[in-house]
Amino acid sequence: MALATAIAIASTLLIASCGGSDDKPATPPTTPTTPQADTSCQVLANDGSTVVVGSSQPGDPSLPEPASGYRTGLKPVYAKTYMVSSSNAYASAAGCAVLKKGGSAADAAVAVQSVLGLTVPEATGMGSGGFMLYYDARTRAVQAYDGRESAPAAATENYLRYIDDATNTNPPVPSARASGRSIGTVGIPRLIERVQKEHGKLAWKDLFGDAITLATNGFPIGGRLAAAIQSNATSLRRDPEALAYFFNADSTPKALGTVLKNPAYANTLTQMAANGANAIYTGQIASDIIAKIGTTAATDGSPITAGKTTLADLANYQAKQRDPVCITYRAYWICGAPPPTSGGITVLSAMGILESFDLAALKPTAIDGEGGKPTVLGVHFVSEAERLAYADRDKYVADTDFVPLPGGSANTMLNKPYLASRAALISPTVSMGTATAGNLGSVPLGVASLIEHGTNQFTIVDADGSVVSATTSVESSMGSFHMTNGFLLNNQLTDFSAQPTDSGGVPVANRVQPGKRPRSSMAPTMVFRQAADGSIGDFLMATGSPGGGTIPQYVVKTLVGVLDWGLNAQQSSGLVDFGASNNPSTTVGGEHPNIDATNNGGNDPLVTGLRALGHTVSISAQSSGVNTVLRSQSGGAAVWMGGTDPRREGVVLGDTFNP
Repeated sequence: MALATAIAIASTLLIASCGGSDDKPATPPTTPTTPQADTSCQVLANDGSTVVVGSSQPGDPSLPEPASGYRTGLKPVYAKTYMVSSSNAYASAAGCAVLKKGGSAADAAVAVQSVLGLTVPEATGMGSGGFMLYYDARTRAVQAYDGRESAPAAATENYLRYIDDATNTNPPVPSARASGRSIGTVGIPRLIERVQKEHGKLAWKDLFGDAITLATNGFPIGGRLAAAIQSNATSLRRDPEALAYFFNADSTPKALGTVLKNPAYANTLTQMAANGANAIYTGQIASDIIAKIGTTAATDGSPITAGKTTLADLANYQAKQRDPVCITYRAYWICGAPPPTSGGITVLSAMGILESFDLAALKPTAIDGEGGKPTVLGVHFVSEAERLAYADRDKYVADTDFVPLPGGSANTMLNKPYLASRAALISPTVSMGTATAGNLGSVPLGVASLIEHGTNQFTIVDADGSVVSATTSVESSMGSFHMTNGFLLNNQLTDFSAQPTDSGGVPVANRVQPGKRPRSSMAPTMVFRQAADGSIGDFLMATGSPGGGTIPQYVVKTLVGVLDWGLNAQQSSGLVDFGASNNPSTTVGGEHPNIDATNNGGNDPLVTGLRALGHTVSISAQSSGVNTVLRSQSGGAAVWMGGTDPRREGVVLGDTFNP
């Protein structure tokens, strides 16, 4: 598999340390007495040997393997000045190369997202949307960027449930998701362009080379992509471009390890490099997007309900800068992305409720490199807090440009007296099962507890100490199954409530409206130490995860793991996935090596202990994709520590070293 040329990642790659202490400050590397080869942006093994991403040598993290439930033995990665953690080796290598050249975190984000759109199209791409948090180390300011897709101007409240409000009240075919109705006006190109314009150092045109090279020369299909092609084969075959790209000449799915070339995507990126995001929103590519959304027939001739997006919808789309939502938590500040994502508010609500409990006394037992064994009461309190947080988000959170939050700001949902009153509803001896939303004195709204899917997360820190935490998504695996110009189009509009009112006729906050952005659960998150005067102090941590509606649960367990239980970046990323949406089911990820999933968890004391408290426990395998960067110490010097989720194909790279 000759991939060295396929990933000639700007002649430099990063270094991913596969060794290091799990829980003790690292010792600085010995000062060399003779010049040493630069191993930055390469994989660094315990013995000091290195491997270049894409070289096909033993230890190359890009070598395709079947998607595994959990990779044991990952260790925290240490870097001196810059780092990128993503769920794909090629993407991490591309971002690291930009950082090594002196690029900012915003520059690296463009390179990372461009590669992710090629190598993990089932989760993200140029036809998707997302949210970013950006911490500018020079100004010490945190900004949130909203690149969420929007509904077309022609959309009605029944856009997802009727072919036509007046003449045909049958549902879209073959389904709302697989029709043109699910496709929101794409946001990622404008998002990465805006963040790079405001925070970049390098020339925009020079940030796409690695992705273009990889798309032109090819890359081997990895485990998650192979599984996604196989599981979505019937739907993908309806689209001629998806059929030609993901399938062999005999219409069988391309298998694990097949070298996949995407010249159409290389052309899209070439156009973006030359013309900016306008290459997607105007001109021929825009026309192709509109034509694909308007498709009325599949490859087999079966009907597809067309969407109503126009060239004007594309041309008018803008990524928005918004104020992050932030709260204090013990000795820290936690900041998240605001609506139209509910992820930030949901995470902060759960954490604010948990501040009433002594979680440090409930830390996991037998702590190992995988995070140890969570305690029954630790999982109980976290899950109950999440039920209360989800109850409020389901009722109140939507696109605030259309439906304001109670009281006009997030503070009504996140102030300490209110969250303490919510915490008082938690019993230490029995699960509440399903929580009721708080009475926040706003206009009555219907509840929509829709659960989303899909997504990808990456976290970057540059040599200046500026940080990006970004979550991007096509929604469900392979999005809407509509493909054009080498990328898949999202199905994010299915994150709206298809029913505009609840059973009592009360309008749902997250109903479809023209130009509105559907509620998301994406939750890029940053943590800062609290300064002596109570203000936001030094940066500590950035994290996030894919996982659709369960994203807030994955982020909360990671935050609690670090802030309350003292876990490092890798332990907290790999920690058992546990939590709850607002229903009686509590999840304990059975893919984790510290969970006994046999006998439906009946032999596992954590599972049986939760059931004794009234939890309905699911031990279904989870597929979080946490990517974390954490400020740490090595021999008295500040360094970066990174972790990536063992449930995905991630790698952490930087100017790393073995402590």
